[in-house]
Amino acid sequence: MPIIMRLDRVMADRKMTSLELAEKVGISPVNISRIKTGRLKGIRFSTLTAMCEALHCKPGDLIDYMSDEEYEDAFGALPAREG
Repeated sequence: MPIIMRLDRVMADRKMTSLELAEKVGISPVNISRIKTGRLKGIRFSTLTAMCEALHCKPGDLIDYMSDEEYEDAFGALPAREG
């Protein structure tokens, strides 16, 4: 049951760069990249709130859920699970 990050799509719609978003949110561009690619174990609500404010969106615009079957249909294989 993969959680999918849609941050890259929302940023593209808003024509906002990672550097611009990082400055508005107060985190590093590296952390923005990690969020965009889903390479993170969690995200603080304060960070999510700041991203939504900067991008004028809702949390559901940034985070999505797919069943294993939906993910495999879209991407070919499930992501490797940590732990």
